[in-house]
Amino acid sequence: MANQNPEPFIFLNAAAVADALLRGMDPLMLEQTTQGVLKFLYMCLPDTPVYSRAVLSALPAAASSSDEDRISALPFALLRDIVSRLPAKDAARTAALSRRWRPVWRCTPLALADAHLLPGVLEGIREPTRADTPAIAATVSRALAAHPGPFRAVHLVVGYYADAARQRELARWVQTFAAKGVQELVLVNRPWPLDVPLPAALLGVATLTRLYLGVWKFPDTSALPQRGAGAAAFPLLRELVLCSMDMESRDVDFLLAGSPVLENLGIVGSRKMATRLRLSGQHLRCVQICLSAVDSVAVVDAPSLERLLLLGSMTRHSGACIRLKIGKAPKLRVLGYLDPGIHMLEIRNTVINAGMKASPSTMAPGIKILGLNVRFGVHNDAKMLPTFLRCFPNVETLHFVSEKTKEVSAKVDLKVWEEAGPIESIQSCVKMMTFREFRMEPSEVAFLKFFFKSAKVLKNAVIVGSKGSFTSFREVMSKLKTLIPENGPSNTCHVVVYESSDPDGGAVWSLKKGFDFSVSDPLFYR
Repeated sequence: MANQNPEPFIFLNAAAVADALLRGMDPLMLEQTTQGVLKFLYMCLPDTPVYSRAVLSALPAAASSSDEDRISALPFALLRDIVSRLPAKDAARTAALSRRWRPVWRCTPLALADAHLLPGVLEGIREPTRADTPAIAATVSRALAAHPGPFRAVHLVVGYYADAARQRELARWVQTFAAKGVQELVLVNRPWPLDVPLPAALLGVATLTRLYLGVWKFPDTSALPQRGAGAAAFPLLRELVLCSMDMESRDVDFLLAGSPVLENLGIVGSRKMATRLRLSGQHLRCVQICLSAVDSVAVVDAPSLERLLLLGSMTRHSGACIRLKIGKAPKLRVLGYLDPGIHMLEIRNTVINAGMKASPSTMAPGIKILGLNVRFGVHNDAKMLPTFLRCFPNVETLHFVSEKTKEVSAKVDLKVWEEAGPIESIQSCVKMMTFREFRMEPSEVAFLKFFFKSAKVLKNAVIVGSKGSFTSFREVMSKLKTLIPENGPSNTCHVVVYESSDPDGGAVWSLKKGFDFSVSDPLFYR
C-alpha cells in the first residue's frame, strides 16, 4: 500500500519505505516516529535570526510622489539595523527602493533563514517536502554568492540533503561560511536517512560563536590531522547543541577540546553517542543532556559550571546504568533530573550506594536546586532516594517527577520512609517543593506525607497531576489536607494544586530555559 501511494509520506522517501517493509516495520509508524523526533528537535532550536512577520511594502505611486521619504533620511547605521531585521529575500529587495538604499543590504551582516522561503511553514500550515529543497537551495546559493559577508546568522533547517548533489552543494556553502565569517549557524537535515554525512569543512569555520547541528553523521575526527598545541577548531564558540547526531565520544572530546571559550553545551536525542562524556572547560557554565545514549557523564574540571541538567535516557528499558561523576565543579548550583533507577552517582571518587552514611567526601554542598525523577512504587528506587538526598545537604528547592511504571515491587508505604530516618536538607533547608505527575498512588501519598511531616522551613509546594489523573479535584484536595499535619512544621506553607492540560503532566524541561541565566530556576514549570 505504501509503495502504491507514497503521498502520505513527508519524511520517508521511497527507499526508506521499501527498507521498512523489508524489515517488517510499518512505514506509517516509522513516519509518525520521525515526525515526533523532528517536532522535539525544532523545539530545541533557537529563534530565527530575523522577525518572521516583517513585510516589505511600497507606498502607492501617488502617495510616494507627495509624501516625504523620512525613512530613507535616517542615519545609515539605523537603516542597516532595519534591514538586518528583515527576512533575507525582503532585505535584498530594499536595494530597489532608492539610491540611498542600494548599498545598505550589502553592508548589513547577512541573516538568512531558509524557513522564511517557504510560505506557510513558519505558521505551521504545511510541512516542507523534498520537492521544496531544490528551489530553496537555489535561493540560498544566490544569497550566499551575492552578499560579501560577514554572515550574522544562517539557519538551514528545512532541507533534505540525502542525495549526492545536495551534499556537494552543502559542502560549497560551508566553505562560503568559512570565507565570509558566519557567526551563528543552525544546520538540520530532514530525515530520512539519518546518517547523511556532515561536511568536514565545517570544522574549519573558526568564526562561529553559536552552532546547532541536527540529524547528521559527524565527520570521523580520528581521520583528521592533529592540531598543534593551543590550536582550536572553534576559538570563538560559546554555544553548541547536538541533536540526534550519529557520533562517537572521541568526536565530542574533539569539539570540547577545540572550543576553549564554550559556555553552553546541549546533547539532545543522540542515537550513537555511546559512551563516555567527559566535561572539562574553564568557561563551561551549562550542560544539558536529554534522551541520549550516554553511558557515563563525568564532570572532570569545570570551575565555572553552574547547571547540569539531565532528562530521560535511552537506557531505561535496557537495564543499564549511567554513571554520573561530580568532580571539580565548585560553582555547580542546579542539578537535575537525577534518577535513582538509572543513575549511579559518584561524588569525587566515592560511589554512592543505598543506605551509606553521608560524609564530607560524599556531599556536594553547593547544590541549591535539585530535580529528581523517581518511580516511587519501586522499592529499590525508593530506598536509594534518601541516600541521594543526603548527598546535597543545602538544597533549597526540590523538584520531583513521579515516573509511571508497570514494574511490580514490594509495598512502599510511610514505614519505608520513616525507617530511612530524617533527611537534614528536607528538615532545615528546603523552602520550595514541586511534585509533578501526581496520580494519587499509595507510594506517592506515603512519600508526600513523610515530606510534609519533616519539612520545617517549607514555604511553597506545587502539586501537579497529569490530565485525567484526578477523578475529583475535591477528592485530591481532601487527600492532601490529611498529609499536612495541623500542628506540623509545614502547616503554614502555601500549597498549590492543579491539573496539567497535558496528558503526560506537561513539560519539565526546556533547552532554551536552561541556557537562559536570567531564569533563576530552569527546572520550575507552572
